[in-house]
Amino acid sequence: MTYPNFAELLDQDPLVNLFVRNRVDATRLQSRWLGGQILGYFEDDELISACHAGNNIIPVQATPRAIKAFSEHLLSERIRPSSIVGPRDAVLPMWNLLEPRWGPARSPRLDQPFMVIDRDSALAPDPRVRPVLMDEFEILYPACVAMFTEEVGVNPEIGNRSGYRARVAQLISQGWSFAIIEDDEVIFKTEVGAATEYGCQLQGVYVRPDLRGRGIAGPAIAAVVQQVRRSVAPLVTLYVNDHNTAARRTYERAGFQHTTTFASILL
Repeated sequence: MTYPNFAELLDQDPLVNLFVRNRVDATRLQSRWLGGQILGYFEDDELISACHAGNNIIPVQATPRAIKAFSEHLLSERIRPSSIVGPRDAVLPMWNLLEPRWGPARSPRLDQPFMVIDRDSALAPDPRVRPVLMDEFEILYPACVAMFTEEVGVNPEIGNRSGYRARVAQLISQGWSFAIIEDDEVIFKTEVGAATEYGCQLQGVYVRPDLRGRGIAGPAIAAVVQQVRRSVAPLVTLYVNDHNTAARRTYERAGFQHTTTFASILL
């Protein structure tokens, strides 16, 4: 499997495949940087589907036959990832095959609207939102840990604290971390987790718990969209748990539209 052929496959759905394309562009498929491998499924020497197989399992344009083949390979490799993430119509059939050996899931998230905005929000942007400075790392970091722990159910400092700190620092250094910081307190924050020339994906949206329900998130997200579209990529994406109605309504008010559905199996 060559990089150009794989890039063409990813570009069949450039927003849904954005995370994997970001990883591939950054690593050029060199396994020591990729942190895993890319599995390819071929028919008549043509690349039909692929799968990112590392800490995260992410199917790409996966057909039913490819899903079966990928699942059999993953089971034979005896790996144990932390999650399976991607389009629901690929993740759920894959999980049905993997669950007897890998289950039960710690947190199955079977309905996650994937949302996209391709223009500035109609909401007035909060002028306090700005890129985080590197010397604000220690101010931002506790909010990142709190958000990750709340959302994923695992403290990211357990097991690989240095790795998580490095990732937070990397996003700040790239200009991909945005926040409202007042009196050395994080009011709101989010990051661009991945980006390509087509679009980018927001992650880690957080409002300080005691300030939730006050309408902070909508204008803050509008400000992030405005800034990110000028500095990172023209389209902005994210995905959210279906049961998180408050977050969904916030994104909808900001102008995000539900375009497809993801699923995540946290192991």
